[in-house]
Amino acid sequence: MPVSLLRSLVQRERLVRTATELIAAHSPTGSAGEALDRAAAMLLAEGFSVQREPAGHSAAAVICRLESGSAGRTLQFNGHLDTVHLPFAAPAVQVDLITGSGASDMKGGTAAAIEALRLLRDSGLFKQGSVMLTLHDLHEAPWGFGEQLHRLIELGIVGDAVLLPEPLCDRLPLIGRGAATWRTILSRTGPPVHEVMRPQDEPSVIAAAAKLVCRLEELERRIGQVRDPLAGPESVFIGQLHSGEIYNQYPSECMLEGTRRWLPSSDSAAVEAELRGIIDQVAQETGARASTEFRVIRHAFKIEPADPLVRSFQKAHVELTGAELPGGPKPFVDDGNSFYGLAGIPAITHGPRAGGQHTVSEWVSTQDMVRVAVLYALIALDYCAG
Repeated sequence: MPVSLLRSLVQRERLVRTATELIAAHSPTGSAGEALDRAAAMLLAEGFSVQREPAGHSAAAVICRLESGSAGRTLQFNGHLDTVHLPFAAPAVQVDLITGSGASDMKGGTAAAIEALRLLRDSGLFKQGSVMLTLHDLHEAPWGFGEQLHRLIELGIVGDAVLLPEPLCDRLPLIGRGAATWRTILSRTGPPVHEVMRPQDEPSVIAAAAKLVCRLEELERRIGQVRDPLAGPESVFIGQLHSGEIYNQYPSECMLEGTRRWLPSSDSAAVEAELRGIIDQVAQETGARASTEFRVIRHAFKIEPADPLVRSFQKAHVELTGAELPGGPKPFVDDGNSFYGLAGIPAITHGPRAGGQHTVSEWVSTQDMVRVAVLYALIALDYCAG
């Protein structure tokens, strides 16, 4: 049985060591070079074929290929080694848990993917197709927006399908909303002045902002009717509104900032144009000037239940656990959205049980890292054979 053989080949100490070595390399977004270098050195030392590709960044991405020698599909394991900009927490092993910066998001999952490569190589079962591992920087917003991965996709460094070991394991994500941040500054010509000295011929930027808030609430109600049974509704959200420096100052600027999320049935360019149109209309009506930044974080995502990758995933999951994993929404955006949105490549996010992502208290289960390593190997055996 492949499951029994693959389980027997997992070396838990090696798996834990891989994760802790990656975690020990402090790698805030934009500065993940050391972590990428460690991963490359580790793979080279074990005899894997490794390529480095800058992809527009000083810290070159890692590309590792495992070839069977026979024709078949290419399955890609993809991970980012950068972490959010928080105080560094060194790795520690506590019974079944590994803690430290990036343990959950997503160095623990990356270690499991690397272990899956080892299982495929050492088992003698990998007879068709190939597996490619890609590791990169510039994932975590607002310090990065996927630029390095997007360049890899542009260069054609992609598989036929992708697995991403991000911390999501309670569902098979079939759909996810796209996401963008927006920031608008409403302004008038003159400088800030005392309220009793305010010019009568210049607009109130706060009043203009209030009108914009009302218009965006109208947009929220309208687009909220665009709903997917799994992913939920489209949305526009205002998270910040700031103006003035003191209670009796007539300010010259007001800043609003928030997010816009949309379903795969909507186009990101049309979503942006609609939002800008509303903002410009309010500016025209109030006499305020408007300056808007709109930044797509990731595109919307969808994978069909009949896709070969889904079939291989569920077949492997049944072999390993006895049951299929229920389908559901992807609550966050990740690189899978980019593979789908930029290249139409099917991608599944599934990683080990973990928590504390985007905090200083990240953790990942070593037992579940073992499960993911075996699962990824099983998926590759079925999918790559075609």
